[in-house]
Amino acid sequence: MSILVERPGLQTTVQAGPRTGLRYLGVPASGAADALALALANRLVGNPPFAAGLEVTFDGPTLVFDTPATVALTGADCELTLNACTCPAHEVIRVRTGDRLAIGASRTGVRAYLAIAGGLLVSAVLGSASTYLPAGLGGHRGRALAAGDTLDTVTGPRTPQDCRTPDAYRPMLTHAWALRVCPGADRESATRDALSALTSTNWTVGRRADRMGLELEGPLLGVTTGGRMPSAATFPGTLQCPESGVPFLLGIDAQTTGGYPRLLQVNRSDRHLIGQLRPGDRLRLLLRTPAQAAEELREKHEAWRRWLPDIAAII
Repeated sequence: MSILVERPGLQTTVQAGPRTGLRYLGVPASGAADALALALANRLVGNPPFAAGLEVTFDGPTLVFDTPATVALTGADCELTLNACTCPAHEVIRVRTGDRLAIGASRTGVRAYLAIAGGLLVSAVLGSASTYLPAGLGGHRGRALAAGDTLDTVTGPRTPQDCRTPDAYRPMLTHAWALRVCPGADRESATRDALSALTSTNWTVGRRADRMGLELEGPLLGVTTGGRMPSAATFPGTLQCPESGVPFLLGIDAQTTGGYPRLLQVNRSDRHLIGQLRPGDRLRLLLRTPAQAAEELREKHEAWRRWLPDIAAII
């Protein structure tokens, strides 16, 4: 079975699970920027949580199917139509031969995820089928989709009955977010006023935003390294602050090392939300101790386990 990309959208890529255990070689995690949303889409069509699907950024593609398929869309709030008729998100959609599926611009959130029963047929590179755009790795030829591309799919079992995500498991999308954070490894490099401002400011997500990270607009922060800090390990969710005083929150494609102070680290429980932050959104950072972060992660896993049994591997 194959899918024709009639219109690619702004940036549509194949994403699956992350690349793990390779950061010491300089290989970032990549994978779905919102892993929970991808897992929810795959759950609806009967796939494993990290089966390869499409990550749609801001504005989506138009796809033409050459054979019947079962699909589902989750993540960012955007219009979904099948042959120009509106379809709901978080529900199984039956596609017939020749049908045209179109994903419109997102209204809230940034990234939507389209899963196809069976998954997309793409080769793993360094342990993952995910696209890492800066290096041209994985996915569909290592790049975003283009008009005229053809995507091959794995023949998957037909979902036995119509399925929808229960209301309790549909993440709330908003233009005002809160992320729980722990102190970073270099917090002593920030002035006392800077540390206070980090968790008392209503930040605005800036226009410099992509899968590698996003800039936060607000008060300038004081740091004391003077540009002489040696490079150190960084991760998705690390909040760095260069000498300019403008903090930068790293995303799923973040580099593996950096030379700016690491002032905060977004907790694992909330890291998937970074993938839905869009320019102009408001953001508050909520300080937690490591013990509190661990307990809140356990609570989140417990809350999600009934719908996503593999939740501990997803977030």
